[in-house]
Amino acid sequence: MTIRVLVVDDQAIVRDGLVTVLSLVPDLEVVGEAADGAEAVAAVERDRPDVVLMDLRMPVVDGPTATARITEAHPEVGVLVLTTFADDESIVTALRAGARGYLTKDAGRNEIATAVRAVASGQATFDASVGARLVARLSVPVVAPAAPDPSDGLRGRFPDLTPREADVLERIAAGRTNPEIAAELYLTVPTVKSYVNQVFAKLGVRTRAEAVARVLR
Repeated sequence: MTIRVLVVDDQAIVRDGLVTVLSLVPDLEVVGEAADGAEAVAAVERDRPDVVLMDLRMPVVDGPTATARITEAHPEVGVLVLTTFADDESIVTALRAGARGYLTKDAGRNEIATAVRAVASGQATFDASVGARLVARLSVPVVAPAAPDPSDGLRGRFPDLTPREADVLERIAAGRTNPEIAAELYLTVPTVKSYVNQVFAKLGVRTRAEAVARVLR
């Protein structure tokens, strides 16, 4: 199945480069381009992409605002941020706006293509540096425990979570797939899927990106 992609960046040379790179991937098709967030919102209506590759800092309407408008009007469309910024504020703002993925612009063709496929399938995806920042942010305990536990911060904020569910949520925030979580926690993939569903139900979310955004509120 071909994934339809809309490329959004205020720099023409960056857009041209992304279009060229993505055109070399057999299952991806660039169906449109936009130079700012306002154009992106209009292009989604016109071109009906599956995934929007979104820059953050642009004139007229910025990336987070455009992302919020797109995901509200078209929740079936996945937004994958591709930006030069990887600071906590930028990451959190993008996820709260509804982005499903976050990459920095030093990502290679294969990494971008893999992330586009993940976002198109409803998964959350982050590059390694972003995943590490999310884990560090989510793992800070609300109250310092007598015996520190990496997941105590999440359990402190979401007491309904069991220790294992908190472990799973922490790895979701790092962009791990179900098989990767299974390998790290020595569980079967079906067991991880069950934990993921339980976490989603307790957080009141439907996707991995929504789960991360929920805990970052």
